[in-house]
Amino acid sequence: MGGGQVPNAGNPTILAIDLGTSAVKLALVTTRGVILGGEVEPLPLALLPEGGAEQDPESWWSAIVRGTRRLLARDGVSAADVVGVNCSSQWSGTVAVDAQGKPLRPAILWMDSRGAPHVRRLTRGLLSVEGYSLGKLFTWLRLTGGAPSMSGKDPVGHILYLQHEHPALYRDTYKFLEPKDWLNLRLSGRFASSYDAITLHWVTDNRDVARVGYDERLLAMTGLHRDKLPELLPAASVMGPLRPEAARELGLSEEVQVVTGAPDIMAAAVGSGAVRDFEPHLCIGTSSWLSCHVPYKKADILHQMGTVPSALPGRYLLLNEQESAGICLSQLKALLFDAQDAATAPDSQQIYARFEEAAARVPAGSDQVIFLPWLNGERSPVEDARLRGGFFNQSLQTTRGHLVRAVMEGVAYNSRWLLSYVEPFLGRKLDGIRLIGGGARSRVWCQIIADVLDRPIHQVDEPVLANARGAAFQAALALKHLTVEELPALVPITQTYEPNGAHRGLYDELFGEFLNLYKANKAIFARLNRSRSA
Repeated sequence: MGGGQVPNAGNPTILAIDLGTSAVKLALVTTRGVILGGEVEPLPLALLPEGGAEQDPESWWSAIVRGTRRLLARDGVSAADVVGVNCSSQWSGTVAVDAQGKPLRPAILWMDSRGAPHVRRLTRGLLSVEGYSLGKLFTWLRLTGGAPSMSGKDPVGHILYLQHEHPALYRDTYKFLEPKDWLNLRLSGRFASSYDAITLHWVTDNRDVARVGYDERLLAMTGLHRDKLPELLPAASVMGPLRPEAARELGLSEEVQVVTGAPDIMAAAVGSGAVRDFEPHLCIGTSSWLSCHVPYKKADILHQMGTVPSALPGRYLLLNEQESAGICLSQLKALLFDAQDAATAPDSQQIYARFEEAAARVPAGSDQVIFLPWLNGERSPVEDARLRGGFFNQSLQTTRGHLVRAVMEGVAYNSRWLLSYVEPFLGRKLDGIRLIGGGARSRVWCQIIADVLDRPIHQVDEPVLANARGAAFQAALALKHLTVEELPALVPITQTYEPNGAHRGLYDELFGEFLNLYKANKAIFARLNRSRSA
């Protein structure tokens, strides 16, 4: 089943599917990383009481079909050139399906914390640290390299929530699948996951990254049932050809090969071009992370970091996440330009262009206005679902530009906070960081990040399509069109932003106050949000 290709493809191309939370992005990318065209399909998101967050998986598939059809109808692209299809997707989600692959309920997303009480019961013990039984924690760290998040936002939390609160549905479920694995089921017909994607179930032995498998001790400890979990395949594996029904819907040949795909963080790492060990990339997307490939398994449970199997065969990737980054600017846009004003308000692109201009007119430090970006709690370097965000030190002189720049700086302070733990974890300074995600399109934000982190920032070309490019590269590797060693040269750097030394003292001071605001207010947030699970 490995290595199949469409015969006579003149310009071998990958259909890269990037399933995000707010939209599906689709791109046709050559096996050398050239993006021939892209389409975006918005997705609805349901936020529910008690920390629920759901989407209809069928809406994902419908959006993929619509977008792919439009993409293939463009001039300059040809369905005959498509040799593979590969998915990058939002990670840490759960789709409960029957034996035919039909979803039995909406998908539970990575933002959903309703499983938190069940995870806390799972992890506790007589002797504990940070809420984890010492014995259980040792077992998880030794075998997996991490442990379930107390937030309940990992798939193990989702499944425990369904097991305890919806037992009939749990009994009727044939398999619990990650979002990308459900898409792969629609594409290939296989109920399968990959070594990288299955990690957050916390039931696999990851000590040999080339042979990851379910572990009976971990299954017994978590209460998950092996027969309700998918088969496991190595990263960058060819699953087989498109199902005839999927090929017809998408307008592609049945000989197109389906590759295992990767979670968004894993695909972005590949698409950033930072694939050598210890080469870092920072993503400023809806959420944020600071990551790199490493040659070993290691964990820092106190700061929610660890190395897990990556999208590249035989490699580990440093995993961490900050819950809110670009979504903070999106939220500010929504508050300043109410949906009811849509008829008179400028479109999103114009609004963000105005934001950029307004932020550029405000001095570094936003006249000491500080924004806390924890709109949905935080994961790394502290896990606290009850943290919240807001502006501090606002005055009558505060303008819209101050608010916009303060948001950009607040997200950058948060990244610096994470950097202060990532570098000791790696035992080295990260000198030169590739920047991807929607935030990387902003020249102002790129410079702010360089100044706040005091590190050169390399703005990756087409930063929003890093996930799609990574999915295409992974497929090209699986189909033997590329080698890992070729990847860095195939990802252009648009511009490098050097830190402005004149701003160093100011940003050092404001970063210190950012940390002081966390320390001074975390107990207040805990009291204000004690009745909330997220």
